Amino acid sequence: MDNSALKIGCQTFTWEMLGPSWKGSPDDLVRAISEGGYAGIEITDTMIGHYADRPEEFGKALDRHGLTLVALAIASKSGFTVEERIEADLVDAQRWIDFAAHFPGALVSMGSATVVSEGSRDDKFGIAAAFYTRAGELGRASGVEMAIHPSSHHDTLLYSRSDYDRIFSLLDNALVGWVPDTGHILRGHDDMLDTLRTYSDRIRYIHLKDVGPDGKWAMLGRGTCDTRAVIDIAVTAPRFNGWLVLEEESGIAAADPAAAVKANRQMARRYT
Repeated sequence: MDNSALKIGCQTFTWEMLGPSWKGSPDDLVRAISEGGYAGIEITDTMIGHYADRPEEFGKALDRHGLTLVALAIASKSGFTVEERIEADLVDAQRWIDFAAHFPGALVSMGSATVVSEGSRDDKFGIAAAFYTRAGELGRASGVEMAIHPSSHHDTLLYSRSDYDRIFSLLDNALVGWVPDTGHILRGHDDMLDTLRTYSDRIRYIHLKDVGPDGKWAMLGRGTCDTRAVIDIAVTAPRFNGWLVLEEESGIAAADPAAAVKANRQMARRYT
């Protein structure tokens, strides 16, 4: 893939991380992301708001602002590691698969497996893998690609390189892809580029996020992420769909999310 074919999207967690202090609507997010110069949006199951059961109307809102739905990102209070919650989590997954199916090419991104209960950490890999696999089968039946998004947040099960190796050993790439997040990889281990190369066949799209040497989130281009090298790897990945989704969690973004994502979009023009 040529770099000129890359498409730039924005993740809505920049607003979601503000919690109750964010009083806006999904329409505000769509407007801010469009005005920031993006071509696509990845929205979470939390921020989709009143459009949750109205995919056609959400599609019209995106069309009005010239945006494509890159992915719908989902999570669960179970962290996908509580066996008794798996069936309920799969019901929720199907709901969001049905939503994404209205948008050609849109994926469902499944959040990082997380430890939320007592028990063997080793066993939780098996539970998470079983959920991801069954969700992947649901996605396949509906024509929607599914992918996992490991994180470095508190109690994540997918933090270190050995965690990545373990979960990928349990997942069929044909069913479940990967959304690498550069910031989360850098916070979890220092072999980001090797990890991307090793599992490049699993990459579906990329989350570009920067982090400083102290492990704190940084605006794109102000941290340690070798963005050019990441893009060079992505464009040769066999199943990469061309989307670079920028996600911003820095203190600057907390102060002014719309301005921060607009600045990141401007920075991304240096690489594409």
